[in-house]
Amino acid sequence: MAQQAQTPAPGKAAKPAKDAPPPLPEPLRVPVADSHTHLDMQEGTVEEALAKAASVGVTTVVQVGCDLAGSQWAADTAAAHDSVRATVALHPNEAPRIVLGDPDGWSRQGAREPGGDSALDAALARIDALAALPHVSGVGETGLDHFRTGPDGMAAQQRSFRAHIEIAKRHGKALVIHDREAHEDVLRILREEGAPERVVFHCFSGDAEMAKICAAAGYFLSFAGNVTFKNAQPLRDALAVAPPELVLVETDAPFLTPAPYRGRPNAPYLIPVTLRAMAEVKGMTEDAMATAVAANTARAFAC
Repeated sequence: MAQQAQTPAPGKAAKPAKDAPPPLPEPLRVPVADSHTHLDMQEGTVEEALAKAASVGVTTVVQVGCDLAGSQWAADTAAAHDSVRATVALHPNEAPRIVLGDPDGWSRQGAREPGGDSALDAALARIDALAALPHVSGVGETGLDHFRTGPDGMAAQQRSFRAHIEIAKRHGKALVIHDREAHEDVLRILREEGAPERVVFHCFSGDAEMAKICAAAGYFLSFAGNVTFKNAQPLRDALAVAPPELVLVETDAPFLTPAPYRGRPNAPYLIPVTLRAMAEVKGMTEDAMATAVAANTARAFAC
């Protein structure tokens, strides 16, 4: 027997469903870009997402590739929409799956047989070809992930990361880094290989000391909705010391929805929520923060 819906107590509003999209925030006065999003993982059409974002002042999005299919989709979507830029790459967790296989089917491709180093080389060659396209603005997200990939996959991750650095440098594209619990190794490999002219630490996850190291190297630090979380004081400390000319804002949607909507679907139209929280941390006005972020994203991704 179906349960009857509960009527909220008088004077108490019903809680929104966990999967209900958050409401539109107040529009920004200065247009900005979402420097890292995954439209292919979000509900609705690309056109709907772009229109919704533009209605609140988010006029450009950077669509990020994580595997071969996603990178091709990102490149095709950027070619079809003036307000979309693309980045292409094998995610750090994708490289070991190509080499070692993915019997549990954790990735979007499902279960795969081990392909060895030759399969990784072939995949990197396809990323290289996509990176040459004019509407592709970056190579990423690449880097290292010590959280999800164990010791058996580290060699493939590091080989892939080094190859992506070379691809970004050769094509003159921004390098977009995924760094999860791997700060020292990521910075070490960048030093060893020689970083590209433009490096973006996507969803920056370091502390204030790492922010200073990245800033000294001229790397961009991109902050996502998790900078608004109650337990994220180290991230806010990092943002506080980051030079305004190196700060970007992103959603990483559909993930990392900013407070007070944590746990509900994220999308580019929620950038104003994160940007306003960032402005408060930096002691800047909303317009000044947006102006800086817009200029920085244009320098990083030519958008």
